Amino acid sequence: MPPTDDDLMGLALAEAQRSLAHGDVPVGALVVVDGAVVAARHNERELLGDPTAHAEVLALRDAAEALGRWRLSDATLVVTLEPCAMCAGALVNARIGRLVFGARDLKAGACGSLYHLGSDPRLNHEFATTIDVRAAECAALLTAFFAERR
Repeated sequence: MPPTDDDLMGLALAEAQRSLAHGDVPVGALVVVDGAVVAARHNERELLGDPTAHAEVLALRDAAEALGRWRLSDATLVVTLEPCAMCAGALVNARIGRLVFGARDLKAGACGSLYHLGSDPRLNHEFATTIDVRAAECAALLTAFFAERR
């Protein structure tokens, strides 16, 4: 039986925890094809000093390398936080098949909160989006991270 969205989000949450070791915002992302995880990454902006080192972008890069192709139309990206405009643009450009995310990002979310780049017919690709998967757990991880820094 293939893993459920809840199961996969549990793996993404575990990946997000790895961000804490280097002071990055705890966001984890997986790329899944046919029920198998082909890439799993977490935020590494602080670690790498790279503003583009969001979990989603890193996971897409790893998945493209692992699969030997950049078109990921048969893949699902599972991420603990709603993607920003940069990451949503990367999903469009990767031709991702589906997005699953946990916590909404009311300040920067580009997959339903502020914008929905994945369902804009003016762009060259659209993708299905499933929201609020284990949202409370995803949000709690972020809330705890930022509470420690205040």
